[in-house]
Amino acid sequence: MRLRLPRERDFTAPAHDVRVAARLGLALGVTFGLCFATGLLSHAGQHGSWWPTRPVDFYRITQGVHVLSGIVAVPLLLAKLWSVYPLLFARPVVRSVWHALERGSLFVLVAAAFFQLATGLFNSAQSYPWLFPFVPTHYAVAWVAIGALGIHIAAKLPKIRDGLGRALGRSAPGAGGLSRRGFLATTGFAAVAALVATAGATVPWLYRVSPLSWRAARGPQGLPINRTATAAGVARVGPDWRLTVSWPGGTRQLDRAELVALPQRTATLPIACVEGWSATATWTGVVVADLLGAVGAPTGRVEVESLERTGAYRTSVLLPGHVRDRLTLLALRINGTELSLDHGYPCRIIAATRPGVTQTKWVTGLRVRP
Repeated sequence: MRLRLPRERDFTAPAHDVRVAARLGLALGVTFGLCFATGLLSHAGQHGSWWPTRPVDFYRITQGVHVLSGIVAVPLLLAKLWSVYPLLFARPVVRSVWHALERGSLFVLVAAAFFQLATGLFNSAQSYPWLFPFVPTHYAVAWVAIGALGIHIAAKLPKIRDGLGRALGRSAPGAGGLSRRGFLATTGFAAVAALVATAGATVPWLYRVSPLSWRAARGPQGLPINRTATAAGVARVGPDWRLTVSWPGGTRQLDRAELVALPQRTATLPIACVEGWSATATWTGVVVADLLGAVGAPTGRVEVESLERTGAYRTSVLLPGHVRDRLTLLALRINGTELSLDHGYPCRIIAATRPGVTQTKWVTGLRVRP
């Protein structure tokens, strides 16, 4: 018996239809677009030269949408690939130069999409089984993915219009597998289930119905801990600790008792991390602008230094807008109790809208730059 490779016409299941593929592509394009746009915002929040201070939930919302749209994209991408994979068996394999470019861009798109979704999920779990730096690589491949998506949409626009313009209709009698409507409904159910199962990490009122929420469970002092003092190499903070505030032309050191003696402010603020989880706590501490004024330092761009000696985020930068903001605190207490060592004792930064990795713990220095 002679074996032959299957041909496109051999796949007759209703799901392998341009009407199904077009609708899945539209849903996938929306989720990819949301993920890409909010990813750019996330990158700007960590590395940009400007970032808003209001609304206080801005980063919590944008990063939550970023992670959750990536999660929802997983079942949509799998379903989309299932609907179109018979095209791999179309003959001839390459019909023209343009067709070759289109197929090449599709390969790049699928590879980049899987890379982004897989590495994003690993990041949410704080697992990095690779040798490359996550943030710059994830950011660079996002541009590759969105560029390939643009090329793919341009090449397939006539088919997309055709598929979206035609009613789903009924499947032919005797057709195997789910109907077109059934396949789309099953995919939609899987996407919604993935959303609900994980959304509690960033949407507090969904926490009790989100069995796969990560890092949203309340930790010590009522707040999760991403990086412990042990992991950061901060074994203890002795009585000789001092906060050094420096600026062009001056330096001042304060011990913790002096910080406690300064006017205190209490504010309820969220903390949101790049992994997608967020939580709200009540923080008490010294307004950074007041602290600078008390020691005679000007306001401006402030570099924050931690007792942590290694790691990409052992220092952070407070942009001038945040330095002037009355909700930017050098926090000494959380939820009514003194900061524990894991939460950043003797003091930590907490400010509205800043990514969690820049809410520096174990602060030992503030350097005002012109």
